[in-house]
This record gives sequence, structure tokens and C-alpha cells, in this order.
Amino acid sequence: MSGSREIDWPAWWDWELELSSHILKRRIDRGFSEVDLRRMMAAATRVREDRELGRWVVESVHGLRPWEVIVEPDARDRLLVVITAYPGEAP
Repeated sequence: MSGSREIDWPAWWDWELELSSHILKRRIDRGFSEVDLRRMMAAATRVREDRELGRWVVESVHGLRPWEVIVEPDARDRLLVVITAYPGEAP
């Protein structure tokens, strides 16, 4: 994943993605594919801590709308687990 290099990306940013069972169901419900998800990650504009400890919110766009992707780094296996993704709020 590339994203803008102006952002101080976390050390886990370039780890391989692993899709949770939750995201596999939600992507169908919310109308995006794995390719769309990978594009969202590549187009990320910001990463911030989530309310749930150990999880992060990746801010991005999909279909010209803001989206948020929730991820959880797995340091043991060096994987970035994608928990869910949903449309965000317009700025």
C-alpha cells in the first residue's frame, strides 16, 4: 500500500492484508470488492486510533465518497487484519 508519503505511516502500514470473516460479508452488503478495498487502502489520506484499543481507522475514498476502513495490526504474524469498511461522513 502506498498512500501519500507526506503522512507518517505506522510501521505496520506495509504489512500484508488479511481479510476478516466480517469484512468478507460486509463487502457484499456494502457493495465493494477486495480490489476496491485494496484501492481504498492505497488511496488512504489519514490513519487514526479507533475507540477500540488496538484498532485503527483508515480514512480513504471509494466512489468519490469518504470511507473508513477499520484495521487491526497483528504484530506476531506481521499482518494487517481488515475488520470492516463503511462509508464515512462527508467533511
